[in-house]
Amino acid sequence: MSLVDLADRAATADGVAPLNEASLFALRDRVRARVLVQQADADGRTVAGAYAAGDAPVEIVVDPDRRRQGIGRRILDELLADGEDAFWAHGDLPAARALASSAGLVAGRTLLALRLTFDGAPTPERVPDGVTLRTFEADDVDAIVAVNARAFAHHPEQGAMDRADMERRMASDWFDAEGFFVAERDGRVVGFHWTKVEDSIGEVYVVGIDPDAQGGGLGTALTARGLRHLHERGLEVVDLYVEGDNAAALTVYRNLGFADHARDTLYVRPPAAPDPHTHTHP
Repeated sequence: MSLVDLADRAATADGVAPLNEASLFALRDRVRARVLVQQADADGRTVAGAYAAGDAPVEIVVDPDRRRQGIGRRILDELLADGEDAFWAHGDLPAARALASSAGLVAGRTLLALRLTFDGAPTPERVPDGVTLRTFEADDVDAIVAVNARAFAHHPEQGAMDRADMERRMASDWFDAEGFFVAERDGRVVGFHWTKVEDSIGEVYVVGIDPDAQGGGLGTALTARGLRHLHERGLEVVDLYVEGDNAAALTVYRNLGFADHARDTLYVRPPAAPDPHTHTHP
């Protein structure tokens, strides 16, 4: 059983995937993969593992049948001793919180999952003056990658998307150009909203706005356009993920009817206490 198969088993048992999408792409395509730990039983079946995509935080997964045996703690201790210092807890499940706490880790970042259940047609989009919205075309890829890099310059996962990453996502079974909306101003791409549909649930997959175009309502307009598309497809539920400290985005999404649904937490080593014997001088 591979690490991907193990992740599928854990997702079925927990109701939340232990590896994020970028990690699964990297594992399946063998790019930027860092399999830090992979433990197998006597029959060669993978029972636990730790993985990171490039410089991203570590994700740990243990077979549901082998939990409560100290495997997760031994892996975590080994990784901490090796210098790893950031670990995702997808779903922030009680067992993950307890493990992090027992190792002295603290919550350093929160990724919120929000959910919208339609109770009627969504509010029509109001597009800012001078901006046009259209659906994605094949030659938009480089422009989208460039806007994404600018919009998510400080985001460790989404900001790393390059052309190859985008093409891998476009090769997924769920990709639908009709649900990918592009904003243009003066012939230049200034924003986009990429929607996704899996298992009859829609997703605000990525909304990216060029920093030069932020603050004028474009993010709200693009999000609303995608929601209208998902509603017209007959979907009842739409999810999205947003940083817990992104107040501007949270305001947009909550004004559109989204509510808190779940959360992922990044656990990190606490900051080192200052040495009381160290003094600074003016």
